[in-house]
Amino acid sequence: MHFIDLAAQQKRIRRQLEERIKKVLDHGQYILGPEIRELEEKLAAFVNMPHALSVASGTDALLMPLMVENIGPGDAVFTSTFTFIATAEVIGLLGATAVFVDIDNETFNIDPLKLERAIAKTVTEGRLKPRGIIPVDLFGQPAEYRAIQAIAEKYGLFVLEDAAQSFGAEQNGKKAGSLARVAATSFFPAKPLGCYGDGGMIFTSKKDICDQLLSIRVHGQGVDKYTNVRLGINGRMDSLQAAVLLAKMEIFPEEIELRQEVAGRYNQLLAGTVKVPRVLQENVSAWAQYSVLHPRRDEIVKKLRENGIPTAVYYPIPLHLQEAFAGLGYSQGDFPVAEKIADEIFSLPMHPYLEPQTQEEIVAAIKGV
Repeated sequence: MHFIDLAAQQKRIRRQLEERIKKVLDHGQYILGPEIRELEEKLAAFVNMPHALSVASGTDALLMPLMVENIGPGDAVFTSTFTFIATAEVIGLLGATAVFVDIDNETFNIDPLKLERAIAKTVTEGRLKPRGIIPVDLFGQPAEYRAIQAIAEKYGLFVLEDAAQSFGAEQNGKKAGSLARVAATSFFPAKPLGCYGDGGMIFTSKKDICDQLLSIRVHGQGVDKYTNVRLGINGRMDSLQAAVLLAKMEIFPEEIELRQEVAGRYNQLLAGTVKVPRVLQENVSAWAQYSVLHPRRDEIVKKLRENGIPTAVYYPIPLHLQEAFAGLGYSQGDFPVAEKIADEIFSLPMHPYLEPQTQEEIVAAIKGV
């Protein structure tokens, strides 16, 4: 049994993958080859954003927009404490301060009410200058952008959508990746749309931002790569990874539909056994993970593993309790919702090719505990 079955997916598109990869081998443009522009145009159209820029990883996709905003020492950027470290890591790498916010106990996304309180507190204290918000679309479900955007406008902050887990999701008919002026996503192999290595994409509605990102992506280049107008990074995606993603995009919309079926089946089978995920009415989740809650989490996970059923815990330690952020001065009890969920959450196998019989076996093992 697979937690994420990339082999079943590859079997469906093996011919297209080989044809796409062969084209790259034939033309030999391994960096910024024609596949890069084709992918950017295709994904910009899919998300319905004017500009898309491919990058080397989801982390670069988060870092580079902050560089455009000149984020640095003395700046505060607000984000969820319950997410992967990359979201807050990029803030710290630029010398700014990540201000963590607790989450909603139903969606696991940043709580807008607590977000505004954190911003107001930071303003009152006066030590840091509030600059931006990075909401995280956790497990594939978009955060509450209508409320978040209103707060951002009130305090004059930018919003950077962390859509690393939500590519393919929707909110009020708009695709994830278009829910803020700038959005970042990841193509890590386990994501809903993943390549065969690292990769990411930045979406923006602003041409001036895209132009700056283009420069930052190649060491801050100006008219050519030997004219440097700013500090940048090596943030380019390989042509081979773009080729893989183009092949996968042929079946991606169908896979998102299949993920809805798998999640719906889990919801029915698990009703009354564990706390199943809640997707808000205005949202369609990309179901990057299917995560449930139970106070006897460790006992259940142990039993599942004994039965050969893979599981994962996203995330066992909230960011405010991570050693990497010890200098920020947070302590146990600061964000009780995230801490409680971290103690109870676990994720079950989730991918478009999960058979009903396999799901029934998984649920039977859980009910056995």
